[in-house]
Amino acid sequence: MQQHLLVPSERSGIELDEFLSLQYPLLNKGFLRRQVREGSVLVDGQPGRVSQRLKIDQVISIGFDVEDAPPAPAPPPKTLTVLHEDDAVMVVDKPDGVAVEPERWAREAGCVSGALLQLALERSGSDGKAPLEFRPRLVHRIDKDTTGCLLVAKTIEAERALREAFGDGRVQKSYLALVEGEHPLADGEEQLLDWQIAADRKKSGKMRVSESGGKPSRTVIRVERRFQGYTLMRAAPLTGRTHQIRVHLAAAGFPLVVDPLYGRRTAIALSEFKRGYRPKRGREELPLMNRLTLHAHTLRFPDLAPGAPEGAVREVVSDLPKDFERLLTQLAKVRPFRR
Repeated sequence: MQQHLLVPSERSGIELDEFLSLQYPLLNKGFLRRQVREGSVLVDGQPGRVSQRLKIDQVISIGFDVEDAPPAPAPPPKTLTVLHEDDAVMVVDKPDGVAVEPERWAREAGCVSGALLQLALERSGSDGKAPLEFRPRLVHRIDKDTTGCLLVAKTIEAERALREAFGDGRVQKSYLALVEGEHPLADGEEQLLDWQIAADRKKSGKMRVSESGGKPSRTVIRVERRFQGYTLMRAAPLTGRTHQIRVHLAAAGFPLVVDPLYGRRTAIALSEFKRGYRPKRGREELPLMNRLTLHAHTLRFPDLAPGAPEGAVREVVSDLPKDFERLLTQLAKVRPFRR
């Protein structure tokens, strides 16, 4: 059964795919665009175009069945904390163990995009059948087991502006990475790791440094804090390659302390660096951290909030999670750095 929608004044000027994504919040935007291209969406009786800008009181006729659409992403069981929000953007604090987008082989598992959709539904008072006030748009991604700052656009205009800012280097990210070994960089000194990265043909999902045939990849590193046998590094990726920081640090001889792909551990426990430590009788020792020792700490981006001065920059910081902080506290007690 065909459905007919009237374009209200507040949606005048909006592009057709954007109008549909707000009207049908539980439907994937890719699915909606496909329906437009296949002629299942008419504007005033004529086949619509994805980027067609709508006018007030135009009639949008829907000829597709929503039951054919893929399921909406599910929210994770962990709460998503909003670190910053204005009318244009949000920065959320991604928890560990949660993928940013639905995973290919576990689409029913909760993800950040599902949590953002749930937040937008709650803000709009919608049950999924009523239009949204805004639809969150992820403009970059971080690994499932990495925590920290994740930038989200609230409007199509903000999404385009942020993607352009990423492209010309006006978005700066810095990560805290606990690595194996004592890095020789002097305090305050920076080093540029400028090595191409390509897919590892021997292992699916893994990347490697490649002298030729890889994509240009650059990461600036410096020492944040020192311990005996370990170093907390600050790493700022200048490009956005898959696993870039992990690959570059491992290639430099300083892999993450916990990294099953590029390091030697899946977890770290106190007994590994505290001599003579024994858990209490009858109790199994629990790891201090059992995920990547990598945290997206700081995010700087153009301030797109209405009224912000031209050229203004917003900086958002995500505090270290409790497990990461606990690991550093134990290292400071047991392995303080001595020159």
